[in-house]
Amino acid sequence: MSITSDIIRGHTETIILAHLMQKTSYGYEINKSIQEKTNNEYELKEATLYSAFRRLEENGLITSYWGDETTGARRRYYSITNEGIDFYNQNKKNWDVTKKLIDKLI
Repeated sequence: MSITSDIIRGHTETIILAHLMQKTSYGYEINKSIQEKTNNEYELKEATLYSAFRRLEENGLITSYWGDETTGARRRYYSITNEGIDFYNQNKKNWDVTKKLIDKLI
């Protein structure tokens, strides 16, 4: 079964925050983690990923900084803020309630 982006669309920011709850990371690593966790059934388009980063940072939910790469491309690293942790926890609770309701309805 292929997961359509329509089903996941409203949860992109929460998915990113879930990854950042574990560790500071950069875009490619986050997208690769999403692909691995879903056995390559889902990946974020680059434009979607970086638009979400921009929204999250504008809302104070994440911060970013440029890494000091001595070899290879310079990476922008993202980390979750305390506000981001609160936002993630609330969205996770909302998801759990919604999932239970959908399971009852379908």
